[in-house]
Amino acid sequence: MENPSEATSISRSVDETLAIGRRFGEAARAGDVYALVGDLGAGKTQFVKGFVAAIGSPAEVTSPTFTLIHEYEGGRLPVYHFDFYRVESRGEALRLDLDDYLSADGVAVIEWADRFADLLPNSARWIEIRARNETERLIEARIPA
Repeated sequence: MENPSEATSISRSVDETLAIGRRFGEAARAGDVYALVGDLGAGKTQFVKGFVAAIGSPAEVTSPTFTLIHEYEGGRLPVYHFDFYRVESRGEALRLDLDDYLSADGVAVIEWADRFADLLPNSARWIEIRARNETERLIEARIPA
């Protein structure tokens, strides 16, 4: 996939979701923001696992649902992995020092990003992951013009 930022893919397994995440990670540059949207269990964290692996970080990726943010280092870029699922308000989201992370030298990947979309830059790459059935996922990526 030459330009994964403008793509629609169908994943038929966890391994395929990881591979799609890897393609995005390979294309990631410092300052990029990836805004992930999808229901519980849709595959957002699996996507991030592939993404972080492609960056070259040896970190074990887990959902930051309770800690709200994980930092993965050791690859070509640091990856800042947010989860807005349990963030209750805009003020709470701002207290995560989101602006500092978004202006840092790494890549931000934000699960449940649609909860506070107004806090993200216009250049954010939006990735929507929808379960079509038990194993199949529709992964749609878009970047604003």
